[in-house]
Amino acid sequence: MQVQKVVLNSRPGNDGAPVPENFRLEETTLAPELKDGEVLVRTLYLSVDPYMRCRMNEDTGAEYLTPWQLSECVDGGGVGVVESSCCTTYAEGDVVTSFNWPWQTHAVMAGSGLQKVDSQLVDGHLSYFLGAVGITGLTALLGIREKGHVIKGANQTMVISGAAGACGSIAGQIGLLDGCVRVVGICGSDDKCKALVEDLGFSAAINYRQEDVAGRLKESCPGGIDVYFDNVGGAISDTVIAQMNNGGHVILCGQISQYNKDVPYPPPLSEETQENLRSKNLTRERFTVLNYMSKFDAALLELSQWVKSAQIKVLETVVNGIENMGVAFCSMMKGGNIGKQIIKISA
Repeated sequence: MQVQKVVLNSRPGNDGAPVPENFRLEETTLAPELKDGEVLVRTLYLSVDPYMRCRMNEDTGAEYLTPWQLSECVDGGGVGVVESSCCTTYAEGDVVTSFNWPWQTHAVMAGSGLQKVDSQLVDGHLSYFLGAVGITGLTALLGIREKGHVIKGANQTMVISGAAGACGSIAGQIGLLDGCVRVVGICGSDDKCKALVEDLGFSAAINYRQEDVAGRLKESCPGGIDVYFDNVGGAISDTVIAQMNNGGHVILCGQISQYNKDVPYPPPLSEETQENLRSKNLTRERFTVLNYMSKFDAALLELSQWVKSAQIKVLETVVNGIENMGVAFCSMMKGGNIGKQIIKISA
């Protein structure tokens, strides 16, 4: 069988910003015979996510992430359907997902690396398994539950950076569902601000490219900030942390503003921000969702119920075709997506 695949063509240059030319589309042939324990899958949807920028480096800077290798097939979150199986766990027609799905139109995979999913959990929206009812939703939900200390009735205000991205857009809605009285999002365009407030129910949204973030935070969070879900790091985070209340909590989910730079993860903080953390007794602990796998099943069920009952609304930016993986990835890294960036590979 002839299939198309995406390989890593080159690593990003000195300025660190990825370009579509870092990826290359190739044709390859799959062996017709499956070995015991293997399945042939047809890829339906692939995901591109900020953490993947770290995998483009020779050293990812994170012990749980392996680097992509030059001229080898790239992988990440994917969902697809089993077309034939030599694995007792899976039958033809099963919908399956994996964190390490090769960027190929079809692939032969070990059954042991796949997870069967029930399409009813997402009302047939199979791409949601890569977002709201997948690792993204889990990151938002467990990040808030494990590190946010949100208490119903405590009159708390939550701020989210990267709020119109895959994780931020879900996290804000969970903040409201879990009892925050005010959720304010920071994002990079007026369209995103509009989506957060009008579609997702955020209390307010701030366009950091056009507005004075410190001034607008004071306006939007008159009682200060209790919980900060941080997806971006850098100057925006310094500004938020400066307005946090004593005993507040920073959920350190991501630092996309720093991913193109050659710095460790999490990146070092300014003296002033370190002093704010100390003097206000703020917690700021790195959150890695893979440390909470024992809670995944219950959390996915809760996310599924929220999505199916429309208590969580899902935003997606969908691009068609495996040939557009590199373009979609680079667009996502620059904030070109609203909600989850998804690539549809086949119907």
